[in-house]
Amino acid sequence: MIRRRRATLACSVVGAAVVALDGTLLTLAQPALQRDLGADFGQVQWTSTGYLVAVASLLVFAGRLGDAYGHRRLFVLGTLGFAATSAAIALAPGIDWVIALRVLQGVCGALLQPATLGMLRAAFPPDRLAMPIALRMSAIGLAAAVGPLVGGALVTAYGWRSVFALTAVPALAIALLAAATPTRPAVKGDAAEPDAASHGAVQAGPPQPRTASGAPSLDLPGALLLAVTLACLVHVLVAVPESGWSTATGLALGAAVVAGAVLVRHESRAARPLLPPALLRSRPVVAGLATLLASSAALFGTLFVATYFLQDVRGLDPLASGLWVLPLAVLMVLGAPAAAVLQRRFGPRRTTAGGGALLALGVALLSRLDETATAAPTGVCFALLGAGFGTVMATATAVVVHRAAVADAGVAGGLQQTVMNIGPALGVAVATLLMTVTASSGFVPAMGTTFLVLAAVAALGAVAALGLPGRPAPASAPDASEPRPEPSTRAV
Repeated sequence: MIRRRRATLACSVVGAAVVALDGTLLTLAQPALQRDLGADFGQVQWTSTGYLVAVASLLVFAGRLGDAYGHRRLFVLGTLGFAATSAAIALAPGIDWVIALRVLQGVCGALLQPATLGMLRAAFPPDRLAMPIALRMSAIGLAAAVGPLVGGALVTAYGWRSVFALTAVPALAIALLAAATPTRPAVKGDAAEPDAASHGAVQAGPPQPRTASGAPSLDLPGALLLAVTLACLVHVLVAVPESGWSTATGLALGAAVVAGAVLVRHESRAARPLLPPALLRSRPVVAGLATLLASSAALFGTLFVATYFLQDVRGLDPLASGLWVLPLAVLMVLGAPAAAVLQRRFGPRRTTAGGGALLALGVALLSRLDETATAAPTGVCFALLGAGFGTVMATATAVVVHRAAVADAGVAGGLQQTVMNIGPALGVAVATLLMTVTASSGFVPAMGTTFLVLAAVAALGAVAALGLPGRPAPASAPDASEPRPEPSTRAV
């Protein structure tokens, strides 16, 4: 049991880190890739946009596939595909091949990302889930910290193709480990958590419905409508900061609205909807997703503007800029495990709200910087961002996955990952719009206004965290007004 949980944790942590590292390395490799393949700027941007659209549109459906067919199976398939596409990109003869392979890699990323959370939900009891998710978050922060250093060294010494060859190796290794790890048979009582009634958890539902042929029943129309909605929405959020509003972005926004409306109507009438109504009615799940959306939008919008401030206003080179921002990654790595400890003592509500307040404070303090800013005060601001966001990510994610029944863990993980893809794109779009509207006042005043708005967005995330569960009551003194849980039948 312990060995199996450790293997599952290793797969989840390394899988999430590989995806995070891939995004960081691509950003560093894009200039060299553009020169080597003779691509224009728009084509290079599609190496990121194509991946983002593919992964964001398929995450929830991929999570449902994991619920139906097994998260480990989807994880192995996704990581093998991720490794294969990474290796293929390293050998790609032209930019069109790179774009197509990046879209395919997005499909593989969509398969593995919800599985990294679904496997943890199935392997660990609810009361032990916070620390594994926190370690997963620390791995993502570590990848963000070392990615620029490793990527810069590789691109400089061996060219842009080497960074894709690098990500293929750990992805292949972890896929083989996951394939060799036996699954634990379902045990009665695993799907529901002991304090479900008192803390708003989604109760365990019936077994996955199946068709007459025995195959799991999947809401394919709902999956298609959700994919179209998210693909169009993400395309708009990515395209507007790059090229502004156009006929294409207007049509994409209209398509997202129409498809979203049809999706809501379909899901309300479907016998077996893609999005379980009980999950969407769960106050902790909705509050956790809202907190993650606001916090990720605030953070990534801030980082987008701060990058220009450090390089264009302060005149730092990319390496020096990375060093000034390094406290953010360090505090994310250290803050996530600390958040798991704080969550156990103070409860998810106080811990997440406190993290959101730290994030808002860090963004607000950045608004006071000007052309004379030095490394020390700037580093303090970024440290607050890292500590706050790491706490929010670890705690809110644990709540979203924790409060879902095991049968819906993949969908919960898919929703969390979808929010974490849409939030950054939304934050960058908002920051770009604000900087454009206030550009006449000069960069630094416009930056100050933009950061204050983003701080307000982070504060909204802290307010949303008030919908998370509070500190659980001691087991020795249960509240008589709450229904008592059934005796546990969990196998040891």
